[in-house]
Amino acid sequence: MQDFLCGPLGKIGTAVCRIGLSASYRPGRQTVFKALDEGLNYFLYFGFDNHMTSVLRETVPARRDQYVLATGAYNWIWWHQNLRRTLERRLRQMRTDYIDIFHFLGVTRRAHFTPQVREELQAVRESGLVRAVSISTHDRKFAVELAREGVLDAVMIRYNAAHRGAETEFFPQLPESNPAVVGFTATSWTGLLRSPRGYPKGARLPTAGMCYRFVLSNPAVHVCLMAPGNLKQFEQNLAEIRQGRLHEDDMHFMRNFGDLVHRRKQYLR
Repeated sequence: MQDFLCGPLGKIGTAVCRIGLSASYRPGRQTVFKALDEGLNYFLYFGFDNHMTSVLRETVPARRDQYVLATGAYNWIWWHQNLRRTLERRLRQMRTDYIDIFHFLGVTRRAHFTPQVREELQAVRESGLVRAVSISTHDRKFAVELAREGVLDAVMIRYNAAHRGAETEFFPQLPESNPAVVGFTATSWTGLLRSPRGYPKGARLPTAGMCYRFVLSNPAVHVCLMAPGNLKQFEQNLAEIRQGRLHEDDMHFMRNFGDLVHRRKQYLR
């Protein structure tokens, strides 16, 4: 169980709980405090979540080296946020001297990672204000190329039972330098929690906890992000996650169900 939930964060080296907490759905102050009490130490925060930011400002500074604070700038369809300005804003919000991992979020295709973005990300890397730079992407082959070129210290990659291409196109192709791998969309944006078209009524469905355990059962993933919307969801997920790796029959079920969801092309993002 220790190896399942704890380990080093790739080349960054910090010891982490392999479940990270994301602010995507505004989990609330109680949830963040509970996560800290339960030993979580990887937090992905954004400018819009004042609850997570305020709790971490209160608790992290006294033991800053024991936590991994991650944030980033967004790539939108028509423009991207300036990476350096966004970084400085996030530092002010968290009242910290440095960010552990700074992501360029939303690189859905190669054209988004322009020469300008590459230069901005390198400048952020050299600023002394971050320990590592990363992108979030669905383009596994491109992420491998950037990691091999030494452009990235970490990669935030989509991986779940319905999207398993990383098992062949990403994890085994990474360089020996071993960038930190952060998995996201473990539930395929809840698509793995609902019945696909034509699925028998009342038949077994995965739970969110099973989805997280599926991802964590792959040792190539250093951190799997959880994005609960409230304390109850967090506690239910964590209780299941603590059961450890999925057993063989549950893993078989998850893969078959993921294939069905993928074939139906439902809820896939």
